[in-house]
Amino acid sequence: MTIDLNCDLGESFGVWPMGDDAAMIELATSVNIACGFHAGDADTMKTTVDLAKTHGVSIGAHPGYRDLHGFGRRPIVGLTSREIENLVAYQIGALQAIATMAGHRVTHVKAHGALSNVACEDDTTARAIASAIKAVDSDLVFMVLANSRLVTAGETAGLPMVHEVFADRAYEDDGSLVSRRKPGAVLHNADDIARRVVRMLQSGEVISITGKTIKMRMDTVCIHGDTPGAVSIARSLRKALKDNGIAVAPFRAMK
Repeated sequence: MTIDLNCDLGESFGVWPMGDDAAMIELATSVNIACGFHAGDADTMKTTVDLAKTHGVSIGAHPGYRDLHGFGRRPIVGLTSREIENLVAYQIGALQAIATMAGHRVTHVKAHGALSNVACEDDTTARAIASAIKAVDSDLVFMVLANSRLVTAGETAGLPMVHEVFADRAYEDDGSLVSRRKPGAVLHNADDIARRVVRMLQSGEVISITGKTIKMRMDTVCIHGDTPGAVSIARSLRKALKDNGIAVAPFRAMK
């Protein structure tokens, strides 16, 4: 058994740091880089891409709503499909330009925060994201929340996809992520998280916050770079995976 470990990085802005990207990039096999809308800026993007190239880690665009103040975790209502397509394409293009400067290549796209949460339940938003990715480069891999409407949108668009589960987030009974506004939505105990992920991968099941068992395809596991203790979580998880004979390797996308 092999699994990809992905992490959301490049989320600092100017002189304001967010997370320990240098440490996390040594533990991940793919990273999703903020493209300036919810976090990040040109300098931060370049620094993160350079780190990824040095460590042989694949990079993906992490587009979100234009919401620096709220870190992209607040829905922006009223956007048309065309506006969503444009904001996603814009952010992918920004990272592609930076990656070209660095001699690296963008391989995938993962929607961020509220944009992803809305798309997981709203077909129009999900289709707009998939449409933007396909229009920019149909070979880009679409990283989607397992069992969500993003999966259907990716299938309809004919995009290669990897299905994602989260190490540090709790799940509702319908397979969606528990809102960060609710207690217990974000998990912090590194050892508990490591054991949880190993069980998930061995069984192909996620246990919801109420104890319900949910079958899911799992190609990649996410650890949020801004979660307090993210480096400790990633290290504990890497050790637990190794101890249980689960190899960590870059994802293999499937259409």
